Amino acid sequence: MSDDTAILTPQQPAPAPRPGRGPGQGAPAAAGQVSGDTLTSGIPVVPRRRPARTSPRASRSGRPRPRPGRAPGPPAGRAPAKKGRSKLVLVGAGLVGLVGVAYGAGLLLNHSDVPKGTTVLGVDIGGGTKEEGVNKLEAALGKRAHAPLQLSVGGKKVQLSPDKAGLSLDSQETVRGAAGSDYNPVSVIGSLFGGDRVAKPVFPVDEEKLAVALTDLAGASGSATEGTILFSPNKVTPVEGKPGKGLDVRRSIYSVRDAFRAQVETGRAKVVELPVTSRQPTVTKAELDRAMKEFAEPAMSDRITIRAGGKEIQFGPARSLPQILSMKAVDGRLVEVYDKKAIERLLDGAFDGLMITKGDGTKHEVSADDVAFAMRDALLGKTPAERTKTIDLSGEG
Repeated sequence: MSDDTAILTPQQPAPAPRPGRGPGQGAPAAAGQVSGDTLTSGIPVVPRRRPARTSPRASRSGRPRPRPGRAPGPPAGRAPAKKGRSKLVLVGAGLVGLVGVAYGAGLLLNHSDVPKGTTVLGVDIGGGTKEEGVNKLEAALGKRAHAPLQLSVGGKKVQLSPDKAGLSLDSQETVRGAAGSDYNPVSVIGSLFGGDRVAKPVFPVDEEKLAVALTDLAGASGSATEGTILFSPNKVTPVEGKPGKGLDVRRSIYSVRDAFRAQVETGRAKVVELPVTSRQPTVTKAELDRAMKEFAEPAMSDRITIRAGGKEIQFGPARSLPQILSMKAVDGRLVEVYDKKAIERLLDGAFDGLMITKGDGTKHEVSADDVAFAMRDALLGKTPAERTKTIDLSGEG
């Protein structure tokens, strides 16, 4: 046989294909045999790859779904760049520097006792000494603080002097409270631009003195009257009180205090209606009888003589004493009252130039107070000698 003749080895017939399998899907070839596919094409068959299984979290497009709780964002470890931070820092530093310079300038320029721009009720008292501040305050508000209050009691208009009622504007204490260095940055810097530093006025109230003044006012106003004794030439007359409407002194204290402050603050004197209440006389018939017997009748029984430094003056029941004497109710008791202005008028210079030396060495001219003090004992005397009293000028008596 020639070399070109091949010897064919008999081949086992291929098993018939199983139902449902297509061409090329039969059983694998036996060991050492070549499959029909190889013989057909001469190229080895590459097995098909199965598609990769997608995660249950994957979307239909094949992209993985984000896990719950995680928001998409830039990769970890990289912070977004903040633009303009350096500019803000520079601006802030510049503002702080300007504020510091202004604060220092304010402190350097304000060396006065009362800081510049300090005001009290709209009055500028700053930029000078305490004394200057007091003078400014008195000049602007002094008239308001001394003007009489306009009051009404049961429809009857009356006036009340603040000085007599223990009401005042304490200018010195007000300025003292406003004086001293102010280190508040707002006030210091504000003073450079005309800013105000508001100080509170001080309104001291002598409530005891105010109550006495209102008690006196109550006796002269309203429909209620208090028992008293009237002094007339050579005669004394007891007068019983009667019930009616009268001033409520306790409640009126607050009304008068507020009215005074409002008058000083605004400069307007408004009529203030004071509270009233039903009143009963506090002086009984028994008290009237006692006051008549112990003071009024002895006082008007005869003239009295007051001496000082070799000079003397007499006061008699026909003319002088009725002008000087009166009585008022205090807590249900009648007490004597001496009219100092009437005494000065009746003295007519009788003791001018006479000086009284007090125990501490100080001296003062004989006054109506000294005469009234001497009269108290003289009025109760029964004989001419007992009704004559001498004012001790040495201050030892």
